[in-house]
Amino acid sequence: MTAAAKPFLILQLRPETPAADNEFEAFLDKGGLEERDTIRVRLERDPLPDDLDLDNLSGVIVGGGPGCVSDAPDRKSPEEKKIEQAVLSLMPEITARDVPFLGCCYGIGVLAHHLGAPVTKERYSEPVGPSECTLTADGANDPLLDGFPQTFSAFVGHKEAVQQLPEGCAHLVASAPCPFQMIRHGRNVYATQFHPELDSKGLEVRINIYKHRGYFAPEQADALIAEGHATPVRMPEVILKRFVDRYRKVS
Repeated sequence: MTAAAKPFLILQLRPETPAADNEFEAFLDKGGLEERDTIRVRLERDPLPDDLDLDNLSGVIVGGGPGCVSDAPDRKSPEEKKIEQAVLSLMPEITARDVPFLGCCYGIGVLAHHLGAPVTKERYSEPVGPSECTLTADGANDPLLDGFPQTFSAFVGHKEAVQQLPEGCAHLVASAPCPFQMIRHGRNVYATQFHPELDSKGLEVRINIYKHRGYFAPEQADALIAEGHATPVRMPEVILKRFVDRYRKVS
């Protein structure tokens, strides 16, 4: 009898069901996962499982969302506070024990904030669309980025960013507008500012959902969608697949 693989915990922060479902499908597709390989939690409506034990997981994947870690508490809705507190509650154990973790977009803000690094809107925000990313020396030697080209395109779109490298982190990927595109804490805790799960079809879905959320002028939506479809973005999903393959554990 073949032993079953331990599931990946996928934490989602998008209150819009079409966006959350599209993101979850992308994590499955790009990560080479089946739904039965995961524990999916939509944090805006569901609490973390009472019996959650990180030893019973292959790893933790955190998606993106419209909230901002750097917003003042009085500007966050009860829903946003609930989501943020749930994710942050796991970070002490994850970082202390070096539990496999991949934070996508919002996830880099959560990791940096937990580690005491500034996450603000002061610098490094990026418009929605493709961005040219560059490997650092540490990135070129990281197993999730092995064999990557020196530069590659990734889809971004964020209002806030990490302002300095958190203590204990390796700097893996940079871009001209936003230096901290991918970091690693310890050996197994990763976070990206870009979206490793996102392709041009998914970008179109999100542009249409978030066109009135302040990421861009609504009248730019069609042009941004066209740009996304015209730009080859293929390497970021390799990171997601390698993360799943590297950390998948058998019970």
